[in-house]
Amino acid sequence: MEVNRIDHIGIAVKSIEDSMKLYSDLLNLEKEGIEELEERGLRVHIFKVGETKFELLEPTREDSEISKFLEKKGEGIHHIALNVDNIETAFERAKDMGFRIIGDTIQRGAGGRRIFFLHPKDTGGILIEFVEGGRENE
Repeated sequence: MEVNRIDHIGIAVKSIEDSMKLYSDLLNLEKEGIEELEERGLRVHIFKVGETKFELLEPTREDSEISKFLEKKGEGIHHIALNVDNIETAFERAKDMGFRIIGDTIQRGAGGRRIFFLHPKDTGGILIEFVEGGRENE
């Protein structure tokens, strides 16, 4: 398995409108779009930052993973995503090495890409996401 790059940094926010002052107005970042992930109870706002992206993660349901994160930790960095060519290889290697995988399966994330997360208790407190390939619209 080889990591190609940092794909994106996921940032949990309570309200995208309140976050626009920083990400759009001050930093003048290009907004690439918004994607609703109904099954996960979140809305993803994507901003391009050079070769990587910021994904602002806004909850749409009180029982969503992002709502729970915000309640426990407040706004801030939720995860760091690493881009790989082959998600199955990365998944099997992580499992073989004893890393716990959240949900214990490969899932669909923003842009229709295949993803999985390593449990932060195994990674020094950092939620690490592995993402395969580019977005469908890239």
